[in-house]
Amino acid sequence: MTLWNGELPFYPQPRHAPGFSVPLLIVILVFLALAASFLLILPGIRGHSRWFWLVRVLLSLFIGAEIVAVHFSAQWSVGGMNTNTSYKAFSAARVSAHVGLHIGLEGINITLTGTPVQQLNETIDYNEHFNWRLGENYAEEYSEALEKGLPDPVLYLAEKFTPSSPCGLYRQYRLAGHYASATLWVAFCFWLLSNALLSMPVPLYGGLALLTTGAFTLFSIFAFASVSSVQLCPLRLGSSTLTTHYGAAFWVTLATGILCLLLGVAVVSLHYSRPSALRTFLDGSGKDYGSQEKGNFPLILSNPLHKQFGALDFTTSTNL
Repeated sequence: MTLWNGELPFYPQPRHAPGFSVPLLIVILVFLALAASFLLILPGIRGHSRWFWLVRVLLSLFIGAEIVAVHFSAQWSVGGMNTNTSYKAFSAARVSAHVGLHIGLEGINITLTGTPVQQLNETIDYNEHFNWRLGENYAEEYSEALEKGLPDPVLYLAEKFTPSSPCGLYRQYRLAGHYASATLWVAFCFWLLSNALLSMPVPLYGGLALLTTGAFTLFSIFAFASVSSVQLCPLRLGSSTLTTHYGAAFWVTLATGILCLLLGVAVVSLHYSRPSALRTFLDGSGKDYGSQEKGNFPLILSNPLHKQFGALDFTTSTNL
């Protein structure tokens, strides 16, 4: 056995506690900061337009945050099971643990948690990530995992996704993830464009940009769902079989795409059927002006110079 970072590979070593994705956390914090900044200036908006702007801005921020955040989520396809399996190579020891598989657009996350956590005089709590995004080498990361001497369940699942595996999971999920990621970035660009157009007196083009945002968001769903048509290799650990299903990121992205389509259709429809109502909602000030129009009060303009210099009477006559 050789040393790895000064430690023998098959002996207890520091565990990687399950943690939150740092890029995902940064995205959430950035959009939360934008929402908090808007809420701080919200009291300065007068009248009913305050609620129009509240709905409009928060809804737009939710769509943008979701499109960016799902890039870094490993919840596109998830699976888990409880099993009794071998723990380490060259050892007959077996452990009872919960094994989790989380597949994202840029890689997979494999978790192994003992039930109970303390077994074999050590803490069984692993959270290992393997990337296949551009610039990363999945095979090298798998080789490093072998050198570290990770538990058998983690290595078994990671090996199924290697480029040399006959299962073909690496090629299918990697290609689907790249297509889904590319279409989501296009959707994000159109989301930015829709916000700019809806702030201008061209709501029709803003609605069309929202429709395009929803379309590309749904394209990413179809790209990732294409892997479901491929017969996956059975993932067996002990006497149990691990099965996967679509996770939270998949369903939230689907809901966001449908929401963008509905908003786009509403904007385009109102543009042709009730343009004044659409202008009222987008401007957020139509009600304040409408209350003045509905009343029968005259509009009185006073000139302070009128009293100073006196009024001048002009008489105009026309002889036909």
